[in-house]
Amino acid sequence: MPDYPSLLDGDIEGMTIGLPEEYFGEGLEEEVEGLVRGAASLLERRGARLVPVSLPSTRYAVATYYIIAPAEASSNLARYDGVRYGVRVPDARGLIQMYRETRSGGFGPEVKRRIMLGTFALSAGYYDAYYGKAQRVRTMIRREMDEAFLKADLLLSPTAPTAAFPIGDKVDDPIQMYLSDIYTIPVNIAGIAAVSVPCGLTGEGLPVGVQFISPAFREEVLLKAAHAYEQERGLLPECPL
Repeated sequence: MPDYPSLLDGDIEGMTIGLPEEYFGEGLEEEVEGLVRGAASLLERRGARLVPVSLPSTRYAVATYYIIAPAEASSNLARYDGVRYGVRVPDARGLIQMYRETRSGGFGPEVKRRIMLGTFALSAGYYDAYYGKAQRVRTMIRREMDEAFLKADLLLSPTAPTAAFPIGDKVDDPIQMYLSDIYTIPVNIAGIAAVSVPCGLTGEGLPVGVQFISPAFREEVLLKAAHAYEQERGLLPECPL
C-alpha cells in the first residue's frame, strides 16, 4: 500500500521530467510557451532534472482521436432510441418517426456531428481506410509514450496551445475547438494519466495551464510533482493529509 501522505511532501529531488519537443513547436503561442517553460525551470530549481523527449506522432493525434472517438460515440449512442434508453419524444407516429424525433431532440449539435463522423468512419468501404488506420496510429502514439517514459518519470507540456478563450467563442468553428486539444488528446489515446495546473496569466490576464503526464498506474508521481509545483507557486497552503 503506498504511503499516501508522502506523495504530497513536495520532495521531487532527482525526479526526471521530459519536455516533448513536438509540444513546443509551431502553433504554440509565445506567451504560453514562456509560462510553461517557466514552470519547468521552477521544478528544476526544486530538484527535478529536465530532459528532452520526442513524440513524433503527435501531429497525427487530433486526426486519430477524431476518428476513434466519433466511431465509439456512433456505436455507443445507437442504443439511445427512446425505447430502452434516452428520453422519448411524445406523440410520434410510428417507430421510425419516434427514433428520428427522439435522437433529433435528445442530442446537441456536437453529439450529432460526432455520430455522423463516426458512422461514416465505420461504414463499409471506409472502416479499414479510417478506423483501422487510426487504431494503428493509436498504437504508435502509445509506444512513443512508453519510450519517452524510459527516459523520464513524467512529462510536462502546455495544456493548450493558447490561453483560455471566452465561453462560446469557438462554438461555430469546431475545427479550431478540436485543434485546441492537440496536447491533451495523446494522453487519452495512450490511456495514461495527466493533470492540468494553472501556471500563470498572459499579458491580457488570461489563464494558462501546464500539463503533467505520467505512465499508466504511476499517478503517485503525477500527484507528487503537481503538488510540488502548486506549493512552489503558492497556489496551495501546506496541507498534509
